[in-house]
Amino acid sequence: MKAIALYLEQHAADILADIKKLVAAESPSDDKPAVDACGEVLQQLFQQRLNVRAEITPQQHYGNHLKFSLGGQTPQSTIIGHFDTVWDTGELTLREEAGRLYGPGILDMKAGLVQAIWAVRALQQLNLPGWQQVVFLCNSDEELGSPSSQQWIETHAQGSAQVFVVEPAVAGSGALKVARKGTGRYDLTLTGLAAHAGNNPEEGASAVQEMAQQILALHALNAPDRGTTVNVGVASGGSRANVVADRARLEVDTRVTSEEEAARLHAAIMQLQSHDPRVTLHISGEQSRPPMRQSAASRALFTRAVHIGHQLGLTLEGASVGGGSDGNFTAALGLPTLDGLGATGAGIHARHEHIIVAEVVQRTALLAGLLSGETP
Repeated sequence: MKAIALYLEQHAADILADIKKLVAAESPSDDKPAVDACGEVLQQLFQQRLNVRAEITPQQHYGNHLKFSLGGQTPQSTIIGHFDTVWDTGELTLREEAGRLYGPGILDMKAGLVQAIWAVRALQQLNLPGWQQVVFLCNSDEELGSPSSQQWIETHAQGSAQVFVVEPAVAGSGALKVARKGTGRYDLTLTGLAAHAGNNPEEGASAVQEMAQQILALHALNAPDRGTTVNVGVASGGSRANVVADRARLEVDTRVTSEEEAARLHAAIMQLQSHDPRVTLHISGEQSRPPMRQSAASRALFTRAVHIGHQLGLTLEGASVGGGSDGNFTAALGLPTLDGLGATGAGIHARHEHIIVAEVVQRTALLAGLLSGETP
């Protein structure tokens, strides 16, 4: 581990420069041209640092997915990471202050992708085992729930001996993520009847009033004692103050710790009925990610990470978190999966999103050690 850590320390400036380059290629999930342009930058980094080209899976509505394969030996180690972000182009700026590097998607999770590239490069350059059987799966729609990449990830990860997800570590503690909640997304579209709010309001049927009733019904599905959350994150409707609203829309996020709760929520949401029969309610969506549970094999991966971390001066903990990732899919396939192996920092999906620069090398070395087969 000392050789790996020394090599990476010697190239700390290069790693940071690559992170800045990838973050500067802004990639909001719903902007396919921008995401694909970011994907081209990512391909350049893989070509420059690892001398490997992408196997591109084109997408019509989302960014293209990128697979990078090194060597042909087995067993396969799979590294998963996404390069889309929640930020509109120009919404955040790249800046460095007091040892923190800020920027759109830098923590979630472009720094993690760059760290993974350099972890493998370190093994290559030092002629250490582990890099000859690595597959990178870099998808473009994770922030949308991975609608076009779930099956792609499951297909290419199948049979992996170990799966490493380079999402960020837990903020504050730096803990690795050993379990995650399952996630779901739903859209409710309400169609009412417009009318003049002063002259003839009785002829209207307010989609906004109905929306309020549906928000209350949705939030009543929360069950904190079971780890279940339902959140109406977006509510919009109407056109003008003096018009009875004839349209409204809700976007709903769900989180569960069990398949039973996922089934309960899905059934309850899909069976919602309008309180006002004149308002039409259209519901779409699903529980998109199953819960990620820690299996015995995944627990063994975490134990190895703790051992390697100790050699690097890290005291690592494991945490169960509410956010979902693409590691949920591989864990559900029974593949040993360890998450949170990306950068440390804080502010995921927040305007102060940042990484801690001084900890980039340690975290990169940790992943390299796991790939090399380092054991207690």
